[in-house]
Amino acid sequence: GAPENAQRMEEARDNACNDMGKMLQFLLPVATQIQQDVIKAYGFSSDGEGVLKFARLIKSYESQDPEIASMSGKLKAMFLPPMTLPPHGAGTGGVAAS
Repeated sequence: GAPENAQRMEEARDNACNDMGKMLQFLLPVATQIQQDVIKAYGFSSDGEGVLKFARLIKSYESQDPEIASMSGKLKAMFLPPMTLPPHGAGTGGVAAS
């Protein structure tokens, strides 16, 4: 939530243009680096293994605590582009089968 981190995330999102491949290329590395910087203050190593341990720990508490589940969902939403569903019946070509 720090302003400089929010700016870094916004720039990465702008570069990704809601494209999933570009999100992985631009947004995920920035978000992971920010997460590494934050979790080291809580006893996790500031490397990929620390991020994985943190993620596993949070996952284990999601079902026990609704606040943790909510915060985890918000964190995941930062990593993923908003998804839009195709219109109903888009794959049928608009023709009903009989």
